[in-house]
Formats: sequence, structure tokens, C-alpha cells
Amino acid sequence: MAKKPNILILWGDDIGWWNISYNSRGQMGYWTPNIDRIGNEGVAFTDFYAQQSCTAGRSAFITGQNPIRTGLTKVGMPGADVGLSAQDPTIAELLKPHGYVTGQF
Repeated sequence: MAKKPNILILWGDDIGWWNISYNSRGQMGYWTPNIDRIGNEGVAFTDFYAQQSCTAGRSAFITGQNPIRTGLTKVGMPGADVGLSAQDPTIAELLKPHGYVTGQF
């Protein structure tokens, strides 16, 4: 059986496309060599839609759903009636049966 690839997602807040030298080739005046190496040796996703807030972006990524479906279009407040329901699939739940362990750090 083929070895499963590692999956690493780097998620940043308030980081522009050109802030990573893999994308800008150093035109912003600084280098991110470790991130560049990951992009060069792995897969770099270059076409995407971005959400207007970190909450909406994370919700879209972990569920594959447009944030309007989960209600997580902006930062929620504790006790709010919006958020993920038990029926919303997450990338972690979908990867687990394939032997993956996930974490957020």
C-alpha cells in the first residue's frame, strides 16, 4: 500500500499574497525560505476565494461550505445561535477514516 502524504495547512491572519516570497519572489524586500521550500516541494494552491473574516474563512475551509450556510460569516459571540451543527461535516471527520490525525496549533 502506498504511504499516505502528510497534509500541512499554514493559515495566517492579515497576511497578504505578496507577503510570502514564494509568491512575490522577494519583491516585497524579505524572504520566507521555509515556507518557500514547502511550496516548492509540495503543492501550492494559487487559485481561491477568500472570505471577509478569519471566522468565515476557517468555517469555509473546515466544512467546504459557504459561510452563509453555517452562519459563521463574521466573528460570533459566546452563546450565539449560529455555528457548526452536528450534521456539518468537517475536514477532520472526513480524513479520520483514512488514518489521519488532525490538530490546530
